[in-house]
Amino acid sequence: MLVKLLNSNVSLSLRRKVAKEAANLLYFGVEKEYKQAKLKAAKTFGVHFLPTNFEVAIEFDRISEEKEGAARQERLIQMRKEALKLMKILKAYNPLLIGSVWRGTIHSRSDIDIILYHDEPNDILKLIKQNSFKVLRTEWMAVTKRGQKKTSLHIYLELPTKEKTEIIVRSPEEANRKGKCEIYGDTITGLSIQELEKMLVKNPTQRFVPF
Repeated sequence: MLVKLLNSNVSLSLRRKVAKEAANLLYFGVEKEYKQAKLKAAKTFGVHFLPTNFEVAIEFDRISEEKEGAARQERLIQMRKEALKLMKILKAYNPLLIGSVWRGTIHSRSDIDIILYHDEPNDILKLIKQNSFKVLRTEWMAVTKRGQKKTSLHIYLELPTKEKTEIIVRSPEEANRKGKCEIYGDTITGLSIQELEKMLVKNPTQRFVPF
């Protein structure tokens, strides 16, 4: 029994080391995708198992807090306020704040992610340009789920505060289909304008993570 317990503790310790190494690779921008970061970390330690995305996310959050400290929370509040301003401009399209700014898990390279649903994506792009936002680039992306091809327009902006923003425009048919987060494993709910306003008053650094 004691041997099994010791082996289990060693295994957990090594697993966390791999997760932490993967998180470091992501934090410092060596890797951009969780899968590649985990594979490289496992190779570094010479192991044949991979930690879960959830385990890496926990370490990623710890590293971000350790490196950025109080400034991290201050920036989170500012990014949420900037997101609210932009969402109010897009109010007619019922935008949702998602990503790390919604979660409350930002790091030094985080951007603001906003999603909305409209059948004429170019209407959104036109509205953004009318409000004098700096459009860095636009990109059409396609994914296939359950045999169906879904396309979305991604609009990348730089706000006056220099914060980067990604606006994702999807088909109205997808509006009621809540996606599952590949990192945390929960449902991506996001925050509406009203929810974000309320949160900024009551608890501006509130986190939305399952741990």
